[in-house]
Amino acid sequence: MLTPLLHSRSRSSPRWVTPLLAALLLAGSATALSATAGSAIAQEAGSMRAPRPADLVVLQQRNGINGEETIGVFSRRADPGELGLWRVQIWEERRDRVTIATDKIRCSQRAPMRITGTATKLLVRELNPGGPITPANRLDHLIWWAVCVPEQAGRDPAGLAAVARSLGYSGLLPEREQVLIAPGR
Repeated sequence: MLTPLLHSRSRSSPRWVTPLLAALLLAGSATALSATAGSAIAQEAGSMRAPRPADLVVLQQRNGINGEETIGVFSRRADPGELGLWRVQIWEERRDRVTIATDKIRCSQRAPMRITGTATKLLVRELNPGGPITPANRLDHLIWWAVCVPEQAGRDPAGLAAVARSLGYSGLLPEREQVLIAPGR
């Protein structure tokens, strides 16, 4: 059920807000506002920052078009249903919002991969630890190393070929991406 909360003169502003978001607004919670990624409210509260998790490992910081962007991982947990599969939270912080996603990472020597996605797509990326690193696969490898070999977290994956080989990865696997489209609702 939607509750009318904001009345606006502009057609681009939201007119309806869920009861949960209404309660958060009334409570004035800066953390909750920052965590509502992409909302107009979070954009207006751009100066408020969500506190970073204590176990966050920052993998990449760079200046983008809209200011500094930070990407990291936290809450690394073994998947109870499959050996060698891990669940990890991906932290993406920008000036105006924080986005948190859950990815699955497979660390096996025969089929290392990152499973990620969006609201409408599931992305399955087969990786080649110890192979060539490009701008297109760098973030996937940064995340993979942080999850599968935590002591190498944050290091440039282009310089980890010898480590990968010492761990049994050939560096010769083909890298592929499968895009699965979610059915419409």
